[in-house]
Amino acid sequence: MLAKYRSLPDSVKQYLIVTGNYWAFTLTDGALRMLVVLHFYDLGYTPLAIAMLFLFYEIFGVITNLVGGWLGARLGLNKTMNIGLGLQIVALSMLLLPAAMLTVPWVMAAQALSGIAKDLNKMSAKSAIKTLVPKDAEDKLYRWVAILTGSKNALKGAGFFLGGLLLSLAGFSGAVAIMAAMLLIVWLGSMLSLKADLGKAKSKPKFTQIFSKSDSVNILSAARLFLFAARDVWFVIALPVFLASQLGWEHSSVGAFLALWVIAYGMVQSIAPTFTARKQAPDGKVATWWVGLLTLVTAILAVLILTGWVAPQFALIAGLMIFGAVFAINSSLHSYLIVSYAGEDGVSLDIGFYYMANAMGRLLGTVLSGWVYQEAGLSACLFISAAMLFVTFIISFKLPRTKTQIKS
Repeated sequence: MLAKYRSLPDSVKQYLIVTGNYWAFTLTDGALRMLVVLHFYDLGYTPLAIAMLFLFYEIFGVITNLVGGWLGARLGLNKTMNIGLGLQIVALSMLLLPAAMLTVPWVMAAQALSGIAKDLNKMSAKSAIKTLVPKDAEDKLYRWVAILTGSKNALKGAGFFLGGLLLSLAGFSGAVAIMAAMLLIVWLGSMLSLKADLGKAKSKPKFTQIFSKSDSVNILSAARLFLFAARDVWFVIALPVFLASQLGWEHSSVGAFLALWVIAYGMVQSIAPTFTARKQAPDGKVATWWVGLLTLVTAILAVLILTGWVAPQFALIAGLMIFGAVFAINSSLHSYLIVSYAGEDGVSLDIGFYYMANAMGRLLGTVLSGWVYQEAGLSACLFISAAMLFVTFIISFKLPRTKTQIKS
């Protein structure tokens, strides 16, 4: 196995290192989220109060993606990826205090640091692929991005299981210590093996360049914002609370169901090129068609939940499976398009800006999910989701239809 690895081209070796880092980080990120949710639920916190623990996680994701792309272009993606891994170790270490000292502000601060770490790591991983794939190998680029993105989400779901397992076997502090030790080993290996100055811009970009000047990137970023707000407005808080409070599911059942959904979602992302790139790499037209289908699926689900024509439990499970599959393909398409649209020099600037829009969408969706569900219920969340997806559909008509239409 080691001999086979040594015989691989340098670009493939670097891709494997980047992917391995991303996998290790994602596993701890999913596990940490489940640990915090279950631990603070046991302490008597309400679902909405628990969700607020992650507010800084999302807010700092917006800031990190905007500034992180600039840092990646100036310092190199190897450094920003390793900084992200290091910050996650610090965030985990902050949670090793005795239970009495784990106050809400302290946990929110740890989650903020974890949010910074996560988005530095994700931005670095997605940007690094652009630098490792030959310039005109668009099919290969799409498949590498799909594998990285899909495997990340599958591992995030696996992290939910890991968090629950470690909590039951080792307790909260023990679970956090195990994850911190695991990530420390990965971080040390990455420091030694990841190529220096990966993705570093030839000229030092100014801080004012954090906002993209590419029409194509700006349009795709706007579409991404509404796409992810449409997912989280019903998925993050409204769905798990509805399953527990209205359908009477046990919390363990809710967690296991959502973990399996995320794993399946990631698997579909990994094989998205099979559906969308049979002859050539996809373009804006393909992205528009798929988000139109997602809008229709969500609108039908909203009507079914509102009218009760189909039993809510059946409608939600079947609808969530269809929604997840179609959404996964949309997400994979977007992930490829941003890497394709991003400029060659200082690639992380464009990708960082794009994931800033992604984080803003998650933040908007998370806040609306709690508020709208509390005021009007799950069907209202779904109708708002369908409306946001329709906005994404309209924006997507402006995406380039061919490679030559991409505007820098």
